[in-house]
Amino acid sequence: MDLKETIRSIPDWPIKGVIFRDLTTLMQNPKAFKESCDILHERYKDMAIDKIVGIDARGFVFGAVLAYKLGIGFIPVRKKGKLPFNTIQETYSLEYGEDTLEIHEDALKKGEKVVIVDDLIATGGTVGATVKLVTKLGAQIIECAFIVELPDLKGREQIQGCNVFTITEFEGD
Repeated sequence: MDLKETIRSIPDWPIKGVIFRDLTTLMQNPKAFKESCDILHERYKDMAIDKIVGIDARGFVFGAVLAYKLGIGFIPVRKKGKLPFNTIQETYSLEYGEDTLEIHEDALKKGEKVVIVDDLIATGGTVGATVKLVTKLGAQIIECAFIVELPDLKGREQIQGCNVFTITEFEGD
């Protein structure tokens, strides 16, 4: 199955000039959703990973499934004000504004090995902020994993030094 074909493209959303890659259509397709989750599981099943860190919001979907399949814990990184306990935070820029992410200050222990999961990497602002949060807590990032990459937006530059895994990409359109 070509997973790319299950992803809806929405021009001029959320602002003019942006083509939004909508993974909800992939998630609605049982075969595509299963295949994408299976690809992630196959990649990480034999690695010594302690936790999966999922980025708000669609990173929760793929990250939680992966953590469940690996039998390890899931750590949510959320938008500011959504976590109920003491947090640390990181503000970042994205292609259409600015936002702040938070993680519980006790979510990870020093030296724990983690994979950061999100649905898509575009400019890299969201994952870059997440990398900073995880690093502040002393965890070791094994890899950052995405279903989709938009390579023309150069998101990898925000997380130099981190291994990156993507399942598919949309270039130049």
